[in-house]
Amino acid sequence: METKEFNFKGFKTSGFLMIFLEIVLLAAVVWLFLQGIWGIIASITLFLFWLVFLFGFTKLEPNEAVVMIFFGKYKGVLKETGFFWVNPFITKKRLSLRARNLNPNPIKVNDKVGNPVLIGLVLVWKLKDTYKAMFEIDSQTIAASTPNTVGTGTFSVSKQMNAFENFVDVQSDAALRLIAGKYTYDSSLVSDDEITLRSGGDIVNDDLQEELNKRLEMAGIEIVEARINYLAYAPEIAAVMLRRQQAEAIIAAREKIVEGAVTMVKMALDKIEDEDIVELDADKKAAMVSNLLVVLCADESAQPVLNTGSLYQ
Repeated sequence: METKEFNFKGFKTSGFLMIFLEIVLLAAVVWLFLQGIWGIIASITLFLFWLVFLFGFTKLEPNEAVVMIFFGKYKGVLKETGFFWVNPFITKKRLSLRARNLNPNPIKVNDKVGNPVLIGLVLVWKLKDTYKAMFEIDSQTIAASTPNTVGTGTFSVSKQMNAFENFVDVQSDAALRLIAGKYTYDSSLVSDDEITLRSGGDIVNDDLQEELNKRLEMAGIEIVEARINYLAYAPEIAAVMLRRQQAEAIIAAREKIVEGAVTMVKMALDKIEDEDIVELDADKKAAMVSNLLVVLCADESAQPVLNTGSLYQ
């Protein structure tokens, strides 16, 4: 992925060293202030330098970055952890490189054959390219226009990351609609070997992650993981589809029962004939098969009937 991001190459030094120099400078300000009129003038001048130098301190924790901007010009990004002092006239935009979760509410979409379904996803994302994140999308304006307890027009890490999260949320919605339209909900209306939303598993999830990475590349955002975590028919067709699934289950169960019953009847007839228990002609075999199939395939227990006459009466 092509990037314009580069590490900050400007002057930086240890923040602890600059704290020591600030203490020395403050002591010099106090000493000069007691030396007369010219000392007071020099003291005020040094105090202004001391005050400006205070804005050069910056501290970075692991997986944090500071984008350096010098009067509108990009000067690189500082990712090295520690306590530093840099040019106080450089604007420092702090960003978090840590992974974040996004779990939006399920949305209603149409699958490949037009059935309305509810589908939701959960994804893990993080910043990968700070230059694209800051300058390729209008995240700074969104973050500055977001109100907080103080007002608007201020920059903070939380507001900036919320702006990125809003961008990911919108793009994930569009990507999810696209992926859901490529597959059917299940295999009821397509061939059994075709991939569906229910049976696709990792294939559908990988397709979703690839589509999200394509859409978010321009923002310097990387999708670490994306998975469908909710899938159901829309309420307006859920009842009908439930009855269809119940009917399919009943038919499948009946087929299994009939298959087993026929096998059992055949085994019984073969056993009677092999062991020469009783001699059965065609009519007796037909009656026996009929009775056994009724007993084995019926939903309720069979009710015995005693025949006091002959078999043919």
